[in-house]
Amino acid sequence: MATGQLFSKTTQALFYNYKQLPIQRMLDFDFLCGRETPSVAGIINPGSEGFQKLFFGQEEIAIPVHSTVEAACAAHPTADVFINFASFRSAAASSMSALKQPTIRIVAIIAEGVPESDTKQLIGFAKANNKVVIGPATVGGIQAGAFKIGDTAGTIDNIIQCKLYRPGSVGFVSKSGGMSNELYNTIARVTDGVYEGIAIGGDVFPGSTLSDHVLRFNNIPQVKMIVVLGELGGRDEYSLVEALKQGKINKPVVAWVSGTCATLFKSEVQFGHAGAKSGGEMESAQAKNQALRDAGAVVPTSYEAFEGAIKEAFEKLVSDGKTTPVKEIMPPQIPEDLNTAIKSGKVRAPTHIISTISDDRGEEPCYGGVPMSSIVEQGLGVGDVISLLWFKRSLPRYCTRFIEICILLCADHGPCVSGAHNTIVTARAGKDLVSCLVSGLLTIGPRFGGAVDDAARYFKDAYDRGLTPYEFVESMKKKGIRVPGIGHRIKRGDNRDKRVELLQLYARENFPSVKYMEYAVQVETYTLSKANNLVLNVDGAIGSLFLDLLAGSGMFTKPEIDEIVDIGYLNGLFVLARSVGLIGHTFDQKRLKQPLYRHPWEDVLYTK
Repeated sequence: MATGQLFSKTTQALFYNYKQLPIQRMLDFDFLCGRETPSVAGIINPGSEGFQKLFFGQEEIAIPVHSTVEAACAAHPTADVFINFASFRSAAASSMSALKQPTIRIVAIIAEGVPESDTKQLIGFAKANNKVVIGPATVGGIQAGAFKIGDTAGTIDNIIQCKLYRPGSVGFVSKSGGMSNELYNTIARVTDGVYEGIAIGGDVFPGSTLSDHVLRFNNIPQVKMIVVLGELGGRDEYSLVEALKQGKINKPVVAWVSGTCATLFKSEVQFGHAGAKSGGEMESAQAKNQALRDAGAVVPTSYEAFEGAIKEAFEKLVSDGKTTPVKEIMPPQIPEDLNTAIKSGKVRAPTHIISTISDDRGEEPCYGGVPMSSIVEQGLGVGDVISLLWFKRSLPRYCTRFIEICILLCADHGPCVSGAHNTIVTARAGKDLVSCLVSGLLTIGPRFGGAVDDAARYFKDAYDRGLTPYEFVESMKKKGIRVPGIGHRIKRGDNRDKRVELLQLYARENFPSVKYMEYAVQVETYTLSKANNLVLNVDGAIGSLFLDLLAGSGMFTKPEIDEIVDIGYLNGLFVLARSVGLIGHTFDQKRLKQPLYRHPWEDVLYTK
């Protein structure tokens, strides 16, 4: 490995398995460091393509998303770092795919618990092809003021506190990602900060070793001293001991191996990492610390003394004239996300949508302020849900039962009406359910099923103005308007619509008042004197009875009733009901595997 610096201010990466937070943290770090281009060139999300919107400073940018490693590498040939956020189950395969790409130079594997046999294959391939693997079980690494991997160094506040927005003079390498964050703070307090930091990962077989990176740091002119944090278990630290003994490292090394407390336990203890387990005396923290000390590294007597040892080594470099502390600079302000600023009370922002009928912010959704669990526990039905979502109140049971009866009676009216016919033709054309449903619903209007609102509107106006049935019908005739809710293509005065009779019977038995319905019946009596098919149809029955429901319940003001009729609530009831039947016709045609419909010639009048 050796050579020198891994990253620079122009380094770009491909990010595998989209994670919004670590990518945004990388981009915020880029902005903090004054990079001209984002460090994330592309995202690889298996099975997905397109773009992901993220922020680069105040500017919102679109980062390309690719479905394969190969496609991403081909699209971004200058991106030579592969950051792998795949799970331990798939991390090895995707990492190997990346290593096999000629454009990829470094692979960082974040997952912990990657099978050791797979890790060994990755390491072998990387060494044979002069590539670098950081991890598995790593948080990554950072080139101060230039580039960072994923969540390395944590939040922007922590990065600023650790002075990682500009390069310092210390090269740092650790096994632990969590402890590396602690050491970034420690180093920033007693030196001019980190130049480059790497967490090699805590698994038994890391892709790169402590000594690999220490030897690199030794070749980087800007690195003036090296800090190493090891841990008990394994023998990685001994390769560093050998390098020190052989004189391969000519810069001060301050080191500490954590885990000295393991000797206090009577039996072997497994610490956090898979590799943090002493397999013998040589793998103990005490033995490693002593070996490093004997080889020439500065090793304190305890972790508590580690900070002081780092400070002393840096101050000696300064006093000896071997380094000049980096001058401090003021980093730019990272724009705060709107949601974060709102939560902290720093800004206020207008909402884009108003909702008064439901709320999904709590543990369970609420309909009109009533928790969903309460609706189920009380045994409420569809009519009750409609009363909450449409009328924003709990209507009496006789009202919600009437709503349910309307839905039952209007769900379907056979395959020959226009809505069902359209749905059937669309289904036989092989279209999907939503297309079939919409094609039928689009026929609903003044001539088919959409006269409920108009019937209610005209019956209410006539009754409230005190018009007699004669005056009402004749005034409509003069205006050239057919009376909505009156007339049927099939039903007659001596063959009434059974649906109308059922609705009227229910209302007479349950409603406090049926004044609008009785007025509609009087209008029907007059229109039947003119023609036997001018009967009160189901639109007229529902329209007039809904007026009685609204007025008789005592829960609505007159302006509210007028608004309900004007908005189109009553047509909404027909749309809801008929959707049930239209969906049924769609399923029926598909179940029967009916072919494409073609209208017969003999049913068409061809004329000039």
